[in-house]
Amino acid sequence: MAAKWIETLTGSLEQKKQYKRDKKRIDTLPEPYRASAKAMHRYLMYSGGITDGETLIIMFTDLADLWERAAVDETPVRDIVGDDPVEFAESFAEAYAGKQWIDKERARLNQAIEDAEREEKK
Repeated sequence: MAAKWIETLTGSLEQKKQYKRDKKRIDTLPEPYRASAKAMHRYLMYSGGITDGETLIIMFTDLADLWERAAVDETPVRDIVGDDPVEFAESFAEAYAGKQWIDKERARLNQAIEDAEREEKK
């Protein structure tokens, strides 16, 4: 019972465990894959805008998979990210359809305009 209450406040404990496992996978990669994966992880945390925990966990598991596979295959980092690492990271994040923090503000803006229209018609 208490675990359910705590998860309501803090999010899924299983998701947190999976996130830590994926972070450890990234931390154990050989260089230059570790540095590249960590940089991409950081960028996605700041710019991804995904607020849905399940989607975020799937994305980070896939990120760890991507860099592990690249390390095993010894694929050059630039062959993964291309000439523009930012574009690659943003395209990577776009592939994960989930709630984003901006969704709430978009809904709020739409509602404010509708309210203003109703007020204007009075």
